[in-house]
Amino acid sequence: MQKLSLRTLPIIVTALVIALLLPCLCHARNTVTVTDATGRTVEVPGEVKKIICIGPGCLRLICYLGANDRVAGIEAFEKKLQVGRSYRYANSQLLALPVVAQGGPGNVNKEPDLEAVLKVKPDVIFASYMKKPQADTLQQKIGIPVVTLSYGRFGSFGEELYSSLRLAGKILKKDKRADEIISFVENAKTDLERRTTGIKEASKPSVFVGGVGYRGAQGIESTETDYLPLEWVRARNVAKSEGVQGHLFVNKEKILAWDPDIIFLDALGLSIVAADQQKKPQVYRALKAFRNGTVFILWPFNAYMTNIDTVIIDAYMAGLLLYPQQFRDVAIDKKCDEVYRFFIGTSVTDFMKKDAGLLGARWKP
Repeated sequence: MQKLSLRTLPIIVTALVIALLLPCLCHARNTVTVTDATGRTVEVPGEVKKIICIGPGCLRLICYLGANDRVAGIEAFEKKLQVGRSYRYANSQLLALPVVAQGGPGNVNKEPDLEAVLKVKPDVIFASYMKKPQADTLQQKIGIPVVTLSYGRFGSFGEELYSSLRLAGKILKKDKRADEIISFVENAKTDLERRTTGIKEASKPSVFVGGVGYRGAQGIESTETDYLPLEWVRARNVAKSEGVQGHLFVNKEKILAWDPDIIFLDALGLSIVAADQQKKPQVYRALKAFRNGTVFILWPFNAYMTNIDTVIIDAYMAGLLLYPQQFRDVAIDKKCDEVYRFFIGTSVTDFMKKDAGLLGARWKP
């Protein structure tokens, strides 16, 4: 047996060290460390081929990013038809995927079916509105990175949503697409606000929106003080006088006292409003908007969190109805197609018309 020389010994030692460290170095190069919506530090694979999405609006963000082909399983709730979820119309192939969780408003912050998740072998679990302790526990139990996402407060969105888009974009190597989505939203918002700048408050019609979805369909009493389509066109929303932010239920006496010039109805609640109007016709006749025929339909966007594309479309429709002169160049069908194609790759305008009615139509129960 040949003896080792002192000259060859350092070379052999170096080779052994490299051999021992190489798997660690490769592992380090093939992972990415991110901070999720709850502030957790999570290490995810450098290349993510399969994912699952649980929680309100989680799957929607992945579809907006154009990564729906990596989804390996979905929530049972996503298979249920709910008017307004545009991404679902555009990606019917997802409905054939195995169920990994129940989902739905009643199952927020709950674990998925661990056995079902392990069967589909995702590289990452995206979970919207999951709290830090639950996310930590789930990750420890299943041994798969759990990354939390958020839109922010219900019925609204802003920096929290943008951060979540950028986070998911980074993990899925869709950074450019995430930035494009944020720019599109901000440009639309800027255009809407520009068109309505300078309109005197006293000259604006008073407005109320009813039937707003909140954990399902609701009647005319369900409203929002900062309903985004109205906010973006600077509408004079009478509900803002309540001095609270976000969703609230108001009684009919309050609506009668406000007696707004124009009422918008969220299409998700139309059947409830129609049934209520049949039972109490005198209440509705007392409202001048119902007497004058100035009650109009908007498409639902609060459907398992905020459908951002439909928010933009509703805002342009509200602008057309409230300030026709300032929006005279807007062809609403063309705008619908443009927005949906940008967000989900295809127009779902016909699906929305079929399930939610004609956007901006006068209400005829």
